[in-house]
Amino acid sequence: MKVRQDAWSHEDDVLLAETVLKHIKEGSTQLRAFDEVGDELNRTSAACGFRWNAVVRNRYMKHIAEAKKERKERKRAASFSYYPQMRPMWTAQPTMEQMTQSLDSEMSLESVVQYLQTMIQTNAQSPALERENEKLTKENRELQVRNQELERELKKIKQDNSIIEEDYQSLIQIMNRARRMAILEDEDSLSTAAFKMDKNGNLEKLAK
Repeated sequence: MKVRQDAWSHEDDVLLAETVLKHIKEGSTQLRAFDEVGDELNRTSAACGFRWNAVVRNRYMKHIAEAKKERKERKRAASFSYYPQMRPMWTAQPTMEQMTQSLDSEMSLESVVQYLQTMIQTNAQSPALERENEKLTKENRELQVRNQELERELKKIKQDNSIIEEDYQSLIQIMNRARRMAILEDEDSLSTAAFKMDKNGNLEKLAK
C-alpha cells in the first residue's frame, strides 16, 4: 500500500504538472499521469489527482491550453500523413523521396500490392455479381408469380370443397326424410291391418 502523510514539496508539484502536461500533449489521459506520478513519489493516484485538481492545476492553466493546442496539431498532422489526399490543394506537393519515406514508415510495399490486387479482383467480379443479381431477381419474380397462381388454385379448391359439402348435407337431409316417410308408411299399414284366428289358433291377416 502507498501511504504517505508528508506534505507535497515544490519539486513534487513540478513533477506532477510536467507529467500531466506531457500526457495531455501525447493524447493520453490524466489518470495515467496520476498513476505515473504515484509510482514515482510513492503516493496513490487518487492523492495525485486530488493534489492536481485542488492546488496545482490552477497554476498551469496557460500551459494546459498550450498542451491541448499542441495535441490537436499533432492529431491534424498525423491525419494528413495517413491520408495525403485530404491535404489542401494549395499545399506543396510532396517529393518522391518524401512519398517513399512515408510509405516506408506507414505501410510496406507488399501491403500496397495486396490492396491493389484486391481492388482488381473486386472490379473483375463486379460484372459477375451483377449477372448473379439479375438472375436472382428474375427467379424471385417468377416465384412470386407462381405463388400467386397457387393461391388462386387453393382458393378455387376451397370454394369447390364448400359446394361439395353443401350438396352432401342436402343429400343426407333428403335420405333422412325418405327414411322417416318409409317408417311412417310401415306403421300405418300395420295399424290398419285386420287379423282373424283360424281353427288351429293361428292369426291370419285379412285382405282389405
